[in-house]
Amino acid sequence: MSVVTNTTTIGAIDAPSRRNTELMLLGFAVAIPVFAYINVGLALDGELPAGVLGYGLGLGLLAGVAHLVVRRFARYADPLMLPLATLLNGLGLVLIWRLDQSPRLLARSDFAPQATNQLMYSALGIALFVGVLLVMKDHRVLQRFTYISMAVSIVLLLLPLVPGLGADVFGAKIWIRVGGFSIQPGEFAKIVIAVFFSGYLMVKRDALALASRRFMGLYLPRGRDLGPILTIWAMSLLILVFENDLGTSLLFFGMFVIMLYVATERTSWIVMGLLMSAGGAVVVSSFASHVQSRVAAWLDPFGCLETAPEASNMLNACDQMTQVLMSFGAGGTLGTGWGQGNSDLIAFAANSDFIFATVGEELGLAGVMAFLLLYGLIIERGVRTALAARDPFGKLFAIGLSGAFALQVFVVAGGVMGLIPLTGMTMPFLAAGGSSVIANWALIGILIRISDTARRPAPSPAPSPDAEMTQVVRP
Repeated sequence: MSVVTNTTTIGAIDAPSRRNTELMLLGFAVAIPVFAYINVGLALDGELPAGVLGYGLGLGLLAGVAHLVVRRFARYADPLMLPLATLLNGLGLVLIWRLDQSPRLLARSDFAPQATNQLMYSALGIALFVGVLLVMKDHRVLQRFTYISMAVSIVLLLLPLVPGLGADVFGAKIWIRVGGFSIQPGEFAKIVIAVFFSGYLMVKRDALALASRRFMGLYLPRGRDLGPILTIWAMSLLILVFENDLGTSLLFFGMFVIMLYVATERTSWIVMGLLMSAGGAVVVSSFASHVQSRVAAWLDPFGCLETAPEASNMLNACDQMTQVLMSFGAGGTLGTGWGQGNSDLIAFAANSDFIFATVGEELGLAGVMAFLLLYGLIIERGVRTALAARDPFGKLFAIGLSGAFALQVFVVAGGVMGLIPLTGMTMPFLAAGGSSVIANWALIGILIRISDTARRPAPSPAPSPDAEMTQVVRP
């Protein structure tokens, strides 16, 4: 009895300590972007930027509101996730504002400043973050919507194909236009489909863990259990073929394979997933021109720049890739400094798909590693949340969201740095785009809710009547 009471007391004392730690880290998470904002202004104009006070107060207010909600409604949650997300979001706003000041980009007819819009989208993202914590008191309620979430995710993925609603941007059909706004449904679909994967695998994991035979050291699954992975593989290929969206295809299939491995602990699923992913990419690239241009730009960007036809997707892809590689090369180890690079020479999407090139040039290898470390910490805290979760649905859900976040960072950073072909996805919290920042704040909110449930001390059991009677009778 005394042990349970002490544990509960320690947990209650520890919760305010976590929140005080979070508040202190949030102070740094706001101060660092403000300092970067000042550096950019000094580098560009030699004086403090006029909007630094409004930027600092705006970011601080958003972070403060998020902290108060976490302190009140998720007091036992991981104290690092919110400061890390705030820091990345704040630095992303600085990078976008820096590119907004470029005379080269402002002279282009297809470029529009995005810093003000991104601050508004960040506010909407934190509003959704707050809504998640207020409405979703327990993540396990989402398990009831396993198959509904599957239907919703399919609808979200098919929306860009609807005539009059979908928009084709440089060959990729991943956007829809509603009024004057563009929305990328795939950013929200990754969260919804994680609900389906978690609920489905929680029920089917025992059957999927069975092995039929051993081949080259791997236990192969039974043929009749291959249906789920084949279905997801086919769905990924259809997304790639009809929407020309390599990034979303890799993200969904990769997330499912990661969750399948965690649920079954079978390495064979990982091997099969990698082989199927590589095979599908090779098949689709043989006839999809959009994918072919990105593969050509990946294999030999400078060579294909000379041989690509004029005004073609391949020429655009090769030109973008050469500019990005030169930006990274110019950055060296420590970079050129905030606001002193030439990454604004990138022909298209300098502030969205290729914003990481600005990090590589102006902050150098050291800055790139620092940003990847911040992303890695978010992923690590998500995995720790999955390990601490007390229910199988929460474990799979947390690992699915963390895996999706990790895959998105990998495919964007890997594509921009030439490790894999470009995918057209956006760097979480850094790149300009409302769908991305709003969806990723929702993802962080869900992870914080799961973390709070996992770390919350168990309630003290009620004393039994027999024990109370014994204490009364005992002399």
